[in-house]
This record gives sequence, structure tokens and C-alpha cells, in this order.
Amino acid sequence: MNSFATVLPTPDLDTGADFLLPLPDPAQRLDLAPPAPTCLTSRDRHRLSLNATLTTAGIPPHPDDMEAIDALSALDDTVALAVQRWLASRPAALLG
Repeated sequence: MNSFATVLPTPDLDTGADFLLPLPDPAQRLDLAPPAPTCLTSRDRHRLSLNATLTTAGIPPHPDDMEAIDALSALDDTVALAVQRWLASRPAALLG
């Protein structure tokens, strides 16, 4: 018999005996660590957020707008968030 084998007691269901499980083996645990975050630059995050905000506001970005979006994406977090907040707070009636 292997010295690492664990022999479990056979439960006697008629007597209501407990069935004890062996202790878990840490080496057999699943790796449930979250995936590593993607490495987006702040410029990439600003560009994605600005595109999403424009689209949500009913202003789908036009291919000719990419230069302006790129320039706005290069700004710091505070300015980028302010622009997104302005777009998100505009009444829908003014967008049409």
C-alpha cells in the first residue's frame, strides 16, 4: 500500500456515523486568480471612453473625427473626465 494513500472509513449509514473527508491538498487547488489586467495606456482608456460617451450621447464618431478624438485622448485624466461629463449631461433635445 502507498504510504501517501488515505484510507477513508466506510460509513455505517444505519448508525448515522459521520463520513470524514481527508484534508484538502493545497497542491491540487485550482488557480482562481483573476486574469492580469490589460496594459492600456491612459490615452487608450481616454479614447475608448470618449468613443463610448459620444455614442451613448447619440453622436456616433465619424472617421473624420478621429484626429480630434486622438487629440482629446492625449489630455490628462481631469480634462478627459470633464469632456465626458459635459457630453453625458447634455439634454437629448440639443443633440438632434
